[in-house]
Amino acid sequence: MCQKPDCTHSPAPLTTDDRHPLYLGDWKRSIPGVDNDIAKDNYDEPHIKRKQAILDHHPEIRNLYGTDWRTIPITILAASTQVALAYTWGKIYPNSWWPMVACAYIIGATITSLFGVIIHEATHNLTHSSAWINRFVGLTANIGIPFPIFASFRRYHLEHHAYQGVLGKDPDLPLDWEVKFIRGNFFLKLLFLFFYPMMYVVRGAAMQKTPNRWEIINAVFTITSDYTIYKTCGAKGLFYLFLSLWLGYGIHPGAAHFIQEHFTFDDGQETYSYYGSLNKFFMNIGYHNEHHDFTKVPWSNLPAIRETAPEFYNTLKYHMSWVMVLVNFVLQRDIGPQSRVGRDYETHKKGRKLGIPKTGGQKVEGKKAL
Repeated sequence: MCQKPDCTHSPAPLTTDDRHPLYLGDWKRSIPGVDNDIAKDNYDEPHIKRKQAILDHHPEIRNLYGTDWRTIPITILAASTQVALAYTWGKIYPNSWWPMVACAYIIGATITSLFGVIIHEATHNLTHSSAWINRFVGLTANIGIPFPIFASFRRYHLEHHAYQGVLGKDPDLPLDWEVKFIRGNFFLKLLFLFFYPMMYVVRGAAMQKTPNRWEIINAVFTITSDYTIYKTCGAKGLFYLFLSLWLGYGIHPGAAHFIQEHFTFDDGQETYSYYGSLNKFFMNIGYHNEHHDFTKVPWSNLPAIRETAPEFYNTLKYHMSWVMVLVNFVLQRDIGPQSRVGRDYETHKKGRKLGIPKTGGQKVEGKKAL
């Protein structure tokens, strides 16, 4: 079970949210083979209120808001490296296949996972104060990905933040067939991870929304860049980029954050952080509770949130190994795609109306990793 601080405050009236200050729920996680659906919560998503509770105690966190310009040269370097590798395997070593596959997994998939982090930063306008430059950064990262991902990710990811866990509105929730078909089966969960790159497309299509202007621009941009890479690097060079995407968003340590972030490994907690060493390369994408609480903080300042407010983060469950996230997801029969929590829209709206009580200090009882 999650450890909660020993909060010293008077009983909250019915008009306030009794999850304060950590905003952990009282729901039980969904168990494959026992439950037939995802878990259900009777409150709104926790992060907007957690943010206010943390700021009540640590207003200095606002000083961490801003952008990090270093994301821009990182993007240019990563995209240039992938295109150079595409040229290497497409033109210099056109008959070498197994070394290319190894390179695609070890280097290409790793860089492609980094592209996802960069696109995430650009989505939240954290690379520059100009929204146009953030879109340019997102499109530049998309050069190394042979499908138009940036604009659609931006659209649906911002909806995920606004409606986390809201049924029919959060595109990150599993579809009904994922829950009913896969459950806790070892082999099916392995296939689920292998085909996970398709899930963004399938879940996005399930929202049945007409492509917006930027999604169309992104599609034209990607078709143009793909054609340029095809002409310059050959079909094998373009295939290298596709293979890097498939491996980098599937069974790869850099893709484990897709499972780490919101799969419910414990009762009452719907968002999890990762504090392992790979954060250094992947721009602190593991600090997911911190990110959801403070979306205006760029990647380089996310660790400082936890350092500033340890009583709000050290008492939550967290992960220390992305490899073990994948291993545990596949091998543990009590975890599967249904290991999520949801709420209907009316419940979400009612929960939003509950106030935030003022409290005294918190006593931290310790930290516990998964």
